[in-house]
Amino acid sequence: MSDIDESAPALTTPQEWRGYLREYNELYLRTADDDELDSGQAWMGHEPATEETVLAAERRLGVRFPPSYRAFLLTSDGWNGVGGWIELVWSCERIPWMRNTSGGANLIDLYGEDPDDEYAVLFRRSLDVAEGEDFWFLDPAEVGPEGEWAAYLFEPKYGELKEFASFAELFHASRRLMEWFAGDDAADD
Repeated sequence: MSDIDESAPALTTPQEWRGYLREYNELYLRTADDDELDSGQAWMGHEPATEETVLAAERRLGVRFPPSYRAFLLTSDGWNGVGGWIELVWSCERIPWMRNTSGGANLIDLYGEDPDDEYAVLFRRSLDVAEGEDFWFLDPAEVGPEGEWAAYLFEPKYGELKEFASFAELFHASRRLMEWFAGDDAADD
């Protein structure tokens, strides 16, 4: 696993996510370029998904979401303005399998010339959880002891795949990237 911050909270309940997302939101608003924000926008999140909405998404996809992702959706049904090269986290009604998206299908085609290529196999079985130039996805075939699915950031421009212990860890990595950029901006002032 890469970029794991042992001190970062696990974020497996809506209560944990609420506080975390408030801080994340403040950091995003402070560091985002003006063209990344709608005029007067103060909250990048959405209304929480209901338990019924989450269950409907799980039934549609034939899975039970891992704890940190499920708790996130019960806190905010999607998220705008993630940072880096991820624009948004999908709402329950829009969550797809990677293989069913144009970006995922393109990656599978690119890496799938060899049917055993580990990237193509991973892309075929993974759940796409965000939209952007880069990809965030969860692998239901790699489940940790706490029920968390392995989570990935794939950067197509570099062909680079980074693995994380959970969906929450993807958010932690995005936050560290924003903090790093904010530090660079402060040094430029």
